[in-house]
Amino acid sequence: MKRITIILFLLIYNFSFGQNFKVTSKQLSEHEIDSIFTVNIKDKLQLEYSINRVYKYNDKAGEHFIVMTKKLVKCEEQETCSDSIKTYCFSYKNDVFNLKWSLRDFILPDSYEYSISHWTKYFKIEDYDNDGFADPIIVYGTLAMNDFSDGRIKILVYYKNKKSVIRHQNGIHDDERNTQVDKQFYKLPIEIKNRVKDLMENINENNHGIFPYGWKKAMEKNKLKFDED
Repeated sequence: MKRITIILFLLIYNFSFGQNFKVTSKQLSEHEIDSIFTVNIKDKLQLEYSINRVYKYNDKAGEHFIVMTKKLVKCEEQETCSDSIKTYCFSYKNDVFNLKWSLRDFILPDSYEYSISHWTKYFKIEDYDNDGFADPIIVYGTLAMNDFSDGRIKILVYYKNKKSVIRHQNGIHDDERNTQVDKQFYKLPIEIKNRVKDLMENINENNHGIFPYGWKKAMEKNKLKFDED
């Protein structure tokens, strides 16, 4: 009986510890970035673009780094623009980096787009569903002839290292705006979906994008595509 009691205690303790695991994160300073991601390390990890931001986080899976990079180019609209971005998520253990996932995107060829960048204003690393694992949500977009007004926006959710994407095309006129949602997005935990909707609301409020009228109701109905009616 005593042995059974001990086993039950250990099971309850381990379950409680897993449920209460606190995900922590921080943005690295330039000095920290240069110290960790030396020329030698960048070569090994094949980081070919300039590092823009690095975030470090710890969750139940261990220590991780999210590295945001961009390819800088000259452009008429600004002193410098970027025509491509790459983002990497590395796990880090025993001084070894292992790639968990990555993304790459670029300005559309033969279009009015002139720059693409991570929108770190909308980025933070949280455990939205309280399972002890971080749920990164990456937001980035392009600038075009009318800056934000006719650029594109992408919101990428990484849940258990699987990606779900919301793609949006801005436009000056109502009929130019449209949004597409991956089917798997609607299978995500409600806390993550609510966070994405909050981000979309903030993007609207900050004039970084205009989602089609009635987009909230469309998402409540799990629609995959919606535009201005």
